[in-house]
Amino acid sequence: MTSSPARFDRGHTDDLMSFLAASPSPYHAVANTAERLEKAGFEQVEETAAWDGTAGGKYVIRGGAIIAWYVPEGAAPHTPFRIIGAHTDSPNLRVKPRPDTGAHGWRQVAVETYGGTLLNTWLDRDLGLAGRLTLRDGSHVLANVDRPMLRVPQLAIHLDRQANDGLKLDRQRHMQPIWGLGDDVRDGDLIAFVAKEAGVAADDVAGWDLMVHALEAPAYLGRDRELLAGPRMDNLLSVHAGAAALAAAAAAGDGLAYIPVLAGFDHEENGSESDTGAQGPLLGTVLERSVFARGGGYEDRARAFAGTVCLSSDTGHAVHPNYAERHDPTHHPRANGGPILKVNVNQRYATDGSGRAVFAAACEKAGVPWQSFVSNNDMPCGTTIGPITAARHGIRTVDIGVAILSMHSARELCGADDPFMLANALTAFLTD
Repeated sequence: MTSSPARFDRGHTDDLMSFLAASPSPYHAVANTAERLEKAGFEQVEETAAWDGTAGGKYVIRGGAIIAWYVPEGAAPHTPFRIIGAHTDSPNLRVKPRPDTGAHGWRQVAVETYGGTLLNTWLDRDLGLAGRLTLRDGSHVLANVDRPMLRVPQLAIHLDRQANDGLKLDRQRHMQPIWGLGDDVRDGDLIAFVAKEAGVAADDVAGWDLMVHALEAPAYLGRDRELLAGPRMDNLLSVHAGAAALAAAAAAGDGLAYIPVLAGFDHEENGSESDTGAQGPLLGTVLERSVFARGGGYEDRARAFAGTVCLSSDTGHAVHPNYAERHDPTHHPRANGGPILKVNVNQRYATDGSGRAVFAAACEKAGVPWQSFVSNNDMPCGTTIGPITAARHGIRTVDIGVAILSMHSARELCGADDPFMLANALTAFLTD
């Protein structure tokens, strides 16, 4: 199951830290991924344009999702795909349509909880605000107030003597951050402020998709700096590794037996049901258009999909030293133990025996160890884009990832070696 681990490349994890810090929203993550792929020779294609079948690297952006692929020279219309699936969104607090609110001399921002947020991890932190503004002409502008702007203050223990015996937070009443003082709350103040920060006129803003982010920079942790703490590792860690693997596959040249693909979806944390989520048609449309652009028809599309494999890469649970009883007693993934294979026979994960063989072969080729994850039978199992991808497209899918602690916290924790080992395994998978 394991082999000699790859030499830890501190450069990869340093780069991941930069990527996490620069990507406080799915829209920033997509823009940063596109920038990295363009440096590797990829070019953007518009969904509304006609596509050609030329070789090379291409990508499509739709909102907070990106699909990128590399067509080797001479690829046939029925050439199968090798897909890395991931998601760009993370649980957080998101700005409501009428954000300006407040009470008792405090100015506040009305927010809605997004995904399975660990609410207490957002308390008493210095918070920024990021996302995108939609202008009246339909264009988008990225916005990022990356300095202390917001704070969700916790009630003092003197006013809640039972706080340490079980903190109970009301999403509506207790999670609205403050951003200043004053009784004169006016509609439009927040968006006017963000528009100015983004360099656009407030009157030009027709809509917004804004969210709160923690400001602490990613950092190495531990006596020997063997751990990595940072925000949004679920699941930008996989997006970053997938982009690195796709660039490496493109650099490998035109001897690839498959067409390597990176699919970074939005909205995984709330069910993937959107035009940019895994439940939507985006991936299937892109793959089909790639087949048709190379002169293929329905038969070629069917042949290509039948030979396609997707590695759905998302974070999983490392064994928690303080709550080991919550884990399966015979499956204890450890930090820096290599990527994990995620299994659930009730199809919360899409992995089966044949998928296990594909993943094991990729890890063996890359020279990295790997581990198995399965939930305790008495604990509900989470899910990913894996089963959705398998069911929607009829594509063999394997759920994998990196084991972390503090999943869905404003700040998560993983082994500092694991991101590099995941990227190596993904590269081996794409270039098999």
